[in-house]
Amino acid sequence: MAEEKFDFDKKARTWDDNPVRVKLANDIAGAIIGEKIFAPDMDVLEFGCGTGLLTVKVSPLVRSITGVDGSLGMLGMLEAKIKEGGLTNIKTQLVDPSVGGRIEGCYGAVFSSMTLHHVKEIGSLFEQFHRVTAPGGHVCLADLDPEEGKFHGENPTVFHNGFERKMVGKMLMDAGFCEVRDKTAAIVERPVAGGAVKSFSIFLITCRKRG
Repeated sequence: MAEEKFDFDKKARTWDDNPVRVKLANDIAGAIIGEKIFAPDMDVLEFGCGTGLLTVKVSPLVRSITGVDGSLGMLGMLEAKIKEGGLTNIKTQLVDPSVGGRIEGCYGAVFSSMTLHHVKEIGSLFEQFHRVTAPGGHVCLADLDPEEGKFHGENPTVFHNGFERKMVGKMLMDAGFCEVRDKTAAIVERPVAGGAVKSFSIFLITCRKRG
């Protein structure tokens, strides 16, 4: 696990230099915001916030946003953005569920982008989401549709080569959520091994906690 943390900490400083990554974050942010689940009096949480590419975009729409990540390096980059931009409604929380970390608080919405494939046990993560989501609140999850492992190549921090949407939906319902819906949030093109460029589809699954 220490090796995985080191990998993300090392990449944090140049994370936002990748234009494909930034465009994908913008596309997913647009898809999540388009669900119209955010409100000015709402406290929300992003799980796997990284450097805060989505967190910063959502922050003007809500009362407060908590960025949760398992990498101190990533959170450090987000905290630098908070300081530089005077973003007083953003705070950070260091949580690594793989070593027993628990998300704290109560939120009107929880969202996550391109993080689930880095989590070995997503069922227990969904249970945590249910615990911290307020009654009637929403969860929005964006990640890869099934692929052959070419999106990341050799990467020890990846546990899933995408997900079947129906499987994720069933797991969310098993965790206690309802009104599960899915759509395609983005299509991203990126080079793969051998020099070719391949298209990958990103889903957005939304659900609600019974109120």
